[in-house]
Amino acid sequence: MRQSELFCQTKKELPKEIQAISYQYLLRGDFVEQTISGVYRFLPLGLRVHRKIEEIIREEMVKLGAQEVNLPVLQNKALWLETGRWNTIDPPLFKLKDRHQKETALGPTHEEEIVDIARKRITSYKDLPVYLFQIQNKFRNEIRPTAGLLRLKEFVMKDLYSFHRDENDLIRFYNAVKRSYFRIFQRCGLKTLCVEANPGTIGGKLSHEFMVLSENGEDSIFICQKCGFGVNLEKVGEIKNCPVCQGKLEKKRAIELGHIFYLGTKYSQAMGAKYRDRDGKERLILMGCYGIGVPRLMAAIVEVHHDEKGIIWPKEIAPFQVHLIRIENSPKVRKTSEKLYRELFSFISQKKSSGKLTLSREKQPFQVLYDDREDKTPGEKFADADLIGIPIRIVISNRTLAKNCLEIKRREEKNPKLLKIKSLNRIF
Repeated sequence: MRQSELFCQTKKELPKEIQAISYQYLLRGDFVEQTISGVYRFLPLGLRVHRKIEEIIREEMVKLGAQEVNLPVLQNKALWLETGRWNTIDPPLFKLKDRHQKETALGPTHEEEIVDIARKRITSYKDLPVYLFQIQNKFRNEIRPTAGLLRLKEFVMKDLYSFHRDENDLIRFYNAVKRSYFRIFQRCGLKTLCVEANPGTIGGKLSHEFMVLSENGEDSIFICQKCGFGVNLEKVGEIKNCPVCQGKLEKKRAIELGHIFYLGTKYSQAMGAKYRDRDGKERLILMGCYGIGVPRLMAAIVEVHHDEKGIIWPKEIAPFQVHLIRIENSPKVRKTSEKLYRELFSFISQKKSSGKLTLSREKQPFQVLYDDREDKTPGEKFADADLIGIPIRIVISNRTLAKNCLEIKRREEKNPKLLKIKSLNRIF
């Protein structure tokens, strides 16, 4: 992508009332913009990051054996009446009437919908277990949307639902999802803690949240430095000692990234979702559900990965892998920049073979943002590069070419390095 063609207008300053650093940088970098309270537009850079996070999540769900579905945003009132949540869920539903005065609601979660699907198709123990997931818009009637993407009224969530014969199988899969969540957050560049949590209005007898420590977090958690036990303050209230090893607990601020629930028979009982076991006896299906809010995860990554100049995206979710910057417009600089841009775009790796530099073609090209803008100073280009936060910056100028070199800088490093053009493969 040529930066002269990228639909993006970075900003130097923002209103003083914006406190969360993730909100500041995502707005300044033109990744997102607010339309109304708690509702955001994702612009090209922001959508690229969002989609990459989605793909990481999707890959890990498929590894678990889950199959993807897409359920409606407009939800059937009759299903919510079956579970008794039409008037009791918190936050309350966004309710609306169609032209026939029939009530529907915008879906904040999809337990009712998914159980309705399952009860029509699962009849025997041979049909179990089943794992279904989606990555889809949710609507939460929040009273106080705050801190940009950290708390929203409309957002994309991955929700996974599992259906089981017995408790042992449900616990087995529940723990497998735990491991999968740790992998997801690690791939997104985050070190997370898994803590016991309050199931809230989703329900169930067992619940865990995945947290990343942050001063801007809305949650307070207790962590035992001795055994690693963790719990959300909402679940236990103020306690001083670890219930597992009696060690001292530390209170920390954190951002919730994901929440998993052992639902048991809460919804299958309310909606009559049953199967017949090996002996022909009718039993209730056991369930679990497992969620990750994608925009919140994106904001949390920025809260953790930034410096005083801007965002530092982890490589797997960065909007581009390489930021190629052309300084000056001499014929030699222009020609070299264009050539390198084409090569990086066409080839994903460079390798030495028989003493010669060769290009090895792969299925996918590098994702390169090429700053070919002629109306920006070097300082403006570098400031935008630091703000946007692409992992690798390559600068081409008359100075570097005089030494037959490129200037290379990883976003997390302070100082650039000169690298011979023929040695460029070393950084990838």
